[in-house]
Amino acid sequence: MDVANSVKLPPTVDATLAMLGSADYVADRSLATAVHLALHLNRPLFLEGEAGVGKTEIAKVLATALRRRLIRLQCYEGLDVASAVYEWDYARQMIEIRLAEAAEEDRGEIESTIFSDRFLIKRPLLQALEQDIAGPPVLLIDELDRTDEPFEAFLLEILSDFQVTIPEIGTIRAEHPPIVIITSNRTREIHDALKRRCFYYWVDYPTAAREMEILKRKAPGAAEHLTRQVVGFVQKLRDMDLFKLPGIAETIDWTEALMQLDVLELTPQAINDTLGVLLKYQDDIARIQGSEAARLLDQIKAEAAAAA
Repeated sequence: MDVANSVKLPPTVDATLAMLGSADYVADRSLATAVHLALHLNRPLFLEGEAGVGKTEIAKVLATALRRRLIRLQCYEGLDVASAVYEWDYARQMIEIRLAEAAEEDRGEIESTIFSDRFLIKRPLLQALEQDIAGPPVLLIDELDRTDEPFEAFLLEILSDFQVTIPEIGTIRAEHPPIVIITSNRTREIHDALKRRCFYYWVDYPTAAREMEILKRKAPGAAEHLTRQVVGFVQKLRDMDLFKLPGIAETIDWTEALMQLDVLELTPQAINDTLGVLLKYQDDIARIQGSEAARLLDQIKAEAAAAA
């Protein structure tokens, strides 16, 4: 579709990988393949994985790289149609009814007036079905696992046919389907009926090499020596049985915090002082602080010396 300011979809997997990289998202080829297929086959992409591994960022990057509008539906327990799809502006409708009654307008005419687009409050899912001059928007349905199963069932119509049925108006269909990214932290299982309508990809923690590349892009001011130590330490933590393993977001935050404190090389003291940036639970912090942090740091330095 040729529209003003639009960017064409990348024609190949390599081009998709390059597009993600141009927006500073370091992806592996398998993820780029999943994104490429979702874009060209008009299927939602269901991204599952631990918190902080970059699932939500995919939608943001696609919106930026393709110059599309990003519409985000942040999920939570109790999310309903009124908050996710649409609701009527009852206050304005009541005012309109009273004005029409004062003017002695026909009852049927009043009803057709108040149930019109003018009084419809459009929420994210309905907004995503509307046409946009820049092309179909990117719809991010974030942390779907936080919602209830009834809301999942409601999503089936949208993900199958990209349409919403409003009893007072009828069925609203998207002329061109939005680009849909669904994320889940897997706090509960998502129903198979919804997964079948999507392409699926598990977003895992990055390898050391990929995490190094991410830090070079996201924290370019960090010295390479410090970056290697940070990545080595975080990779060691991910091999441990912690309540919450640090994600990529925490690695970036920790690197920036160390830079702010003018730390040029990891020391046990620097680690102990900043563990709250990297770990989010007191039990995990208490386990790592002190001798365990020093032990892990010694391992990292020994491995670096052996490699050199």
